[in-house]
Amino acid sequence: MPLSLPKIRSSNAEIVRVFKYPPVAVFVGGTAGIGEGMVYTLAKHTNGNSNIIIVGRNKAAAEEILASLPPAPPGVKREFIQCDATLMKNISATTKDILSRYPKINYLVMTTGIMALGGRNETTEGIDKKLAVHYYTRWKFLHDLLPALESANEAGEEAKVVNVHAAGKGGNIDLNDLDLKQNYSSTRMALTTPTYNDLMMESFAQRSPKLTFIHAYPGIVRTTIMATSESWLLRSTSSLMVALTRPFSVSREECGEYMWHGAWSTANAPGAWRTGSLGEDLGKKNYYGDAEQMKALWDHTVKTVEAALEK
Repeated sequence: MPLSLPKIRSSNAEIVRVFKYPPVAVFVGGTAGIGEGMVYTLAKHTNGNSNIIIVGRNKAAAEEILASLPPAPPGVKREFIQCDATLMKNISATTKDILSRYPKINYLVMTTGIMALGGRNETTEGIDKKLAVHYYTRWKFLHDLLPALESANEAGEEAKVVNVHAAGKGGNIDLNDLDLKQNYSSTRMALTTPTYNDLMMESFAQRSPKLTFIHAYPGIVRTTIMATSESWLLRSTSSLMVALTRPFSVSREECGEYMWHGAWSTANAPGAWRTGSLGEDLGKKNYYGDAEQMKALWDHTVKTVEAALEK
């Protein structure tokens, strides 16, 4: 049975209290919503003694978040790195910058997301924007920053990836249309990317068996994702939807506690994990995919990202 929120807060605080080093945490998409909540939660439980690097587009929002955190001790860093993560070339530049200054990373947290209606909307690199943000972006950041996570593990420190998307909410995938160019729809996108993220985390877990890779489902969280959507319809109905879902939604801070509970308590061993909105272990609940699809998706992703970087 899942723990209550007060018990989870207490558990999180106890776990972090025994850290013998200030962790380095990179938050991709940490300028709002779930990422913002996870930044606050880590900083709070470490009493400010955590290196926090926020990667995103909104500098003003990031600076406001960083300024609101508990004071950092000498030598502990707070940093914002500007990056439009819809483009693979931008991610390459950003990860090179991060690796040049942070040889060890303890936590890579990825929460990038957009909500939009309509059809396929390709970036200049030929990748659908929504598919990029919900899948290829995450793969690229993890692929590039993996050496720093492995270095942390080799030093006897925590090394975990928290990939917040939609574990347990996926569907079957089409190996003949992995980039969704032949049959694109919002519904298909919503069912495809959770399975992609499951298979992605499993692929990385096979390649780095000493690390912990988590695909998490956050549930319904009160964020600004609808209010900042490119879709006029979503923006205009965002306030109403927040009000209607309030009885069964959680705040960003509450979500942060649940997501870190999943990372610190539930995913307590190396390998690929799937956690739910309360940080609970989902196991193989509503799981899709197999070894053949995992390999095909990996090969497709490498090819797609390489092609994007050549443009």
